[in-house]
Amino acid sequence: MRARPSLKLHRRPALPAALSLLLLVTGCRQKQTNSSGKPVAAPNTSKYADTLTPLIAARKLDFLRWPDIADYQPLLQTFYTNRNLEIAWSRDGKPTAQATALIAALADAGKSGLDAEDYDSSRWSQRIQSLATGEKNAVAQFDIALTLDTMRFVSNLHMGRVAPQHFNFEIDAQSKKLDLPQFLNDKLLETSDVPGNLAALEPDSDDYRKTKQALAHYQELASQQGSAAALPDPGRNLSVGDRYSARGPLEQRLTLEGDGDFQPQPADNPQTRSAQASGPLTAADSDAIKAYQSRHGISPDGKLGSVTVKSLNVPMSKRVEQLSDALERWRWLPEPYLHPRLMVNLPEFVLRGYTPDHALDFTMRVVVGAVKDDHDTPVFTHMMKYLIFRPFWNVPVSIIKKELVPHIAANPGYLEEKNYEVLGRSGKPVTTYTASAIEHGGYLVREKPGPGNSLGLIKFMFPNQFDIYLHSTPAVSLFQRQRRDFSHGCVRVQHPDQLAVWVLNGQKDKGDDWDLDHVNAAMNEGEDNKQVSLKTQLPIVIFYVTAHIDENGKVDFFDDIYSYDKDLDDTLKKGPPYPTKPNPVTPKTEPGDTV
Repeated sequence: MRARPSLKLHRRPALPAALSLLLLVTGCRQKQTNSSGKPVAAPNTSKYADTLTPLIAARKLDFLRWPDIADYQPLLQTFYTNRNLEIAWSRDGKPTAQATALIAALADAGKSGLDAEDYDSSRWSQRIQSLATGEKNAVAQFDIALTLDTMRFVSNLHMGRVAPQHFNFEIDAQSKKLDLPQFLNDKLLETSDVPGNLAALEPDSDDYRKTKQALAHYQELASQQGSAAALPDPGRNLSVGDRYSARGPLEQRLTLEGDGDFQPQPADNPQTRSAQASGPLTAADSDAIKAYQSRHGISPDGKLGSVTVKSLNVPMSKRVEQLSDALERWRWLPEPYLHPRLMVNLPEFVLRGYTPDHALDFTMRVVVGAVKDDHDTPVFTHMMKYLIFRPFWNVPVSIIKKELVPHIAANPGYLEEKNYEVLGRSGKPVTTYTASAIEHGGYLVREKPGPGNSLGLIKFMFPNQFDIYLHSTPAVSLFQRQRRDFSHGCVRVQHPDQLAVWVLNGQKDKGDDWDLDHVNAAMNEGEDNKQVSLKTQLPIVIFYVTAHIDENGKVDFFDDIYSYDKDLDDTLKKGPPYPTKPNPVTPKTEPGDTV
């Protein structure tokens, strides 16, 4: 994650470059202080200043795994300037206790879903050996490397590596940015609890902690699995009693993740082992398959088919990646979105509601943007501010051109028959228009309120740049599908009336509570386009994790429907410095309301 210079650098009068360098080399003595303003003990001398100085000024350090440090160079300068160019992490050729603890933490970065090699994990043993020689360059390189790697690690652990804006996601991870030189000085340099201070950087979230625990479990499973042979595709759906040529390996695979509990039987000869490998599926096999399917977004019918076998053949190392990607996105979230009241997980097609003290209150099925035709729902955070009962649907230009204009050209009365109306530039309805004029933007088209309206009878508003919101829908049969990506980008909710009661809890309308009867009356018989503002706005997150730990502690995995995981993985593989600017691909927004 790109870090920025401390503001302290900008408070001082500008000095000529030559004079600045001279002051660094000569070690212009500054009294070191921590955040409380108290002096910090500095038993070193500045005898390494001449060796440190060119390393601090460099924008590339070839002794690092990722040598481009341009984004961290100002922070290194701040850190060492504040220390009067004194080394931080070694004494008499040996790492300090804090340095030893940091090196151990960097080696364990994988436990948090990070890559230990990003922090030179395999290089520290040799650096420690070189440090023991006392050679000035070895001492300086050891110090600079540990400072730089620690800054990267601290930032990555606290707010993630890649800025979500790079993927055109609207999440303000930058609000979590730390003053890294100050953090190292106050929390790591002289502490007796390096692990505790690093742990405090991670999100204080049960979802994050459970995902991290699951990651450790799947890292162990990945080591157990090794290079197991893939299960063969049965070619058709197999039920109880149908013979499968790899029943034994299937049972081993189902046991690996805990969906079944099949104990291998002793085999005295090749014929016995062959008989165990092949055989008819049992009721226990079917139950285990059903348990597996329910955790992987597959229709839980207990039958062994191509889709289930393909999922079973996904290696545990891929599941580790999914869990690591989930941890990365959890680290992006600032408060109050780390503990939102509402969260939609797009690849799971589920909305969750939480109590004010962060307990899960309900789950609800949703329909999200269709992969087909590139209607991906974006990831973002916002505050839900109001509801609209019996809304109009302002039809987007693309839908007007693609779906309405051909019908208007064939039947001039089409819009009226289908409950649409045409608005002139004044914003008032008109009755005289042509298909060509509508196609070329001379008029706006909107669908009138009613039970057949594409938005249904209510929408939940949290104004955002994508024009995405939650709403009801007349197409209720879609909620019975296992995979539910059918919208133009917005999120359709399964029980909008119940959600409205939950959102409006504690509010009154004309002295009456918004109970279910009141909500249904407003939806079915009330005023058109009625806005109800929330007295207390609710944080909502439109999220994307393909690995989630459910309320029963089971790990659920989902398909990467929008390739958001792939985009993240491809970016991370390139190494730091990670991008902070938006991807040049323009977000898909347009005038009108998505549905």
